[in-house]
Amino acid sequence: MDDRQIVDLYWARDQRAIGETEAKYGGYCHAIAYNALADGEDARECVNDTWLAAWNAMPDARPAALSAFLGAITRRLAISRWRERSAAKRGGGQIPLALDELAECVPGGEAAEARLETAELEKAVAAFVKVLPDTPRRVFLCRYWYLDSVADVAARFGFSQSKVKSMLARTRKKLLEHLKKEGLIE
Repeated sequence: MDDRQIVDLYWARDQRAIGETEAKYGGYCHAIAYNALADGEDARECVNDTWLAAWNAMPDARPAALSAFLGAITRRLAISRWRERSAAKRGGGQIPLALDELAECVPGGEAAEARLETAELEKAVAAFVKVLPDTPRRVFLCRYWYLDSVADVAARFGFSQSKVKSMLARTRKKLLEHLKKEGLIE
């Protein structure tokens, strides 16, 4: 079943939408959740929560790219679950490693003022990623959007881990320069 048909099922409030979504995107969403959480049970629960969130969001949204829509929901839920879990204990998943790597270019903070800055920062990062050459963009997204480990990224692209680390370091350096030029960081 194609994405348009699946979305139509959601809009018709037909419960077959969940089964079709699971069949087509279950593995994709599970990989995103597992990369973030490093726990199979938490990843399965996160994916199930994704189907519920998609069901609840769909009457108001008709996503152009269902995979991106579901991936974003899964990623958001997985990070939220990781934060809840890590409030009590640290460890697990690729989130701490990915965030540590990006910390040199992207400032943190949760105040209201910081949330406004975060929206501007997201736009600037998205614009930066759009103009990257294909391979560095795909490597960057695998690491920092899908939260793949460096070893997994290297295997996917047929690169050594040191090449991936170097490529990511160069891309982060360019991102830092871009954000400085945009006046978003000092």
